[in-house]
Amino acid sequence: MPDMIVNLYGLAPVSPQAQALRDSGVVCRRAESYERSVVLAFVERLFPDWADELRAGFAAVPPNVYIATEAGTLLGFACYNATRPDYFGPTGVEASQRRRGIGRVLLLQCLEALRAQGYAYAIVGGVGPAEFYEKAAGATLIPASEPGIYRDRLNRSEGDGT
Repeated sequence: MPDMIVNLYGLAPVSPQAQALRDSGVVCRRAESYERSVVLAFVERLFPDWADELRAGFAAVPPNVYIATEAGTLLGFACYNATRPDYFGPTGVEASQRRRGIGRVLLLQCLEALRAQGYAYAIVGGVGPAEFYEKAAGATLIPASEPGIYRDRLNRSEGDGT
């Protein structure tokens, strides 16, 4: 999967979209350090390949992790500066909650945080749904970026004793 780049200069504010979700009962916000175990359990259950990167996102204070909740239930997450500096991801929204705009708001909140840290561009590493990133943030594919930083990745079975 290739990488994409996002120009952060002209990024539209996410607040109207975040408010629309809030009005429907979904809150997208930065995760708190004391929520690490709950978010990690969610990711290990639904997106196990991304648990290590999530841990890296929680290593920062405040965490480089945003979450979406509804009535105290975790619906999705997004990280930045977890894989590499100036990288967005990983991110995931529970399958039953997709198409509500949650992933888009989490993405844009992370990109706003990167812009606030002084970055002019952000990298989305190893994208799956390139069309989503193009529509949501104006991302463009980076030529010859595959496999990118994920080359020579260890197999999950290497660490479980099998």
